[in-house]
Amino acid sequence: MHIITAPQAPTFELPGVQFTGLASPSRGCADVCTWRLTVAAGHDSDQSHTLDRDEVFMVISGAIRLAADGPLLGPGDAAVVPAGVPILLANPGPEPAEVHVAIAAGFTGMMADGTPVPTPPWAA
Repeated sequence: MHIITAPQAPTFELPGVQFTGLASPSRGCADVCTWRLTVAAGHDSDQSHTLDRDEVFMVISGAIRLAADGPLLGPGDAAVVPAGVPILLANPGPEPAEVHVAIAAGFTGMMADGTPVPTPPWAA
C-alpha cells in the first residue's frame, strides 16, 4: 500500500488551474492516475486538447464545463470523456471548482493546434 498524504501531494500550476497529484506511477500506482483539479472562478481555456485515453471528471464543489456548448456540471456530477474527444475546460461560476480526475497511466495528448502533449508531471 502507498499512502499520499496531503502535505506530500505535489502541486502544479497552469493559468487558472491547479493540479494536485495523487496516485500515479511515481507515487505507487502503475496503472491509474488521479489528481485534484482546482479551477479558478471565471476560468475559460483558450484551446481544447484531446487525450489518447478515457478521462473521468468528478465534481466535488463549484461548477465546470468540458466543452463550449457542454452542460454545466456541479457537485456530485461526473463526466466520462472518451479518448479523442476534445476537452475545453471552463468554470463559469463565481467560486473555484474542485474536481477529482482519473485516467489510465501513461496517457498523452494533443492540443487543438497540433502541439503534442506528453504525460504531465502530476500524472507521471
